[in-house]
Amino acid sequence: MEPENTQASSEQPTRPIEQPEAASIMRKTSSFLLETFQTILLALVLYFLIDSVVARVRVENISMKPTLIPDEFVLVNKLAYRFGELKRGDIIVFHFPQNPQEDYIKRVIGLPGDMVEVKDSSVFVNGTRLNEDYIAAPPSYAGSWKIPEGSIFVLGDNRNQSSDSHQWGYVPMANIVGKAMLIYWPFDKARILDHPLVVNAAN
Repeated sequence: MEPENTQASSEQPTRPIEQPEAASIMRKTSSFLLETFQTILLALVLYFLIDSVVARVRVENISMKPTLIPDEFVLVNKLAYRFGELKRGDIIVFHFPQNPQEDYIKRVIGLPGDMVEVKDSSVFVNGTRLNEDYIAAPPSYAGSWKIPEGSIFVLGDNRNQSSDSHQWGYVPMANIVGKAMLIYWPFDKARILDHPLVVNAAN
């Protein structure tokens, strides 16, 4: 008689495959994708909200020297004149009247109804001479302008090297983008922009 084989089998009985780990991975993946989508959506909403209030403008020429120089970046408050009053001396960004696709940055000199004169190397508003310590040099041109209703008169601080109202006329108030508030780049040049009240002149 052959001896009985008592060696135990090393194979384990087959059991059904359980799925809790796979389900957990799926839940974590879905949660991650949902959170990512919500984060992107929130970022887009915040971007468009901020963009509706603030514009970022790069200075591209020398017309506002020494106040602004090329390659500086400026933050512009788009709501400044919805809740506040436009004043002489404000630095503004506006759509160029002859090409609304192009934006200019200049200083407000004359408001609707004002009489602006440039003579004797000085600027006068309603007969009052402006004390302008922010300009690059006194203007070398002369002229007079009566500002119509609904428009403003702007000049660059670099008076003799600026394309502005003394050459091409007035800026419709509807073209104003907003008020330049501060330089934020380069970081070492960051500062709040000064808006001196250039004149208290009665119309």
